[in-house]
Amino acid sequence: MTGAVAQESGTKGAPLKIELNRLEPAGEACRTYMLVDNGRGPALKSLKVDLFAFDTEGVAQKRLAVELGPLQEKKTVVRLFDFTGLACPKVGRILLNDVLACEGGDASRETCLERIETATKTPAAFDR
Repeated sequence: MTGAVAQESGTKGAPLKIELNRLEPAGEACRTYMLVDNGRGPALKSLKVDLFAFDTEGVAQKRLAVELGPLQEKKTVVRLFDFTGLACPKVGRILLNDVLACEGGDASRETCLERIETATKTPAAFDR
């Protein structure tokens, strides 16, 4: 395997880290801060994810499709979005249910989903 081929196959499997970094009240919504770390992966034109917010009792409350892209190669970004009609203290868990779109290079929904690693800095769990 040549160095270029080894490097290319390495970036395909490079982790795409998505961290639930902060939840804050925004009127009748819960503003959500997502830190997206593409520090070792290729650039993506689009990364659209399907998220579910669960309450502290584990009951699904809101579903939201969110565009986290575009993502530059070797770059970390913060994306903000709101779960409308949901108070932040009621959010017990956010589930990354699926990748709806992933475009860039030879990326596919499946390869992007495989690369994603989730983490949280909030009291709410964040997983896939």
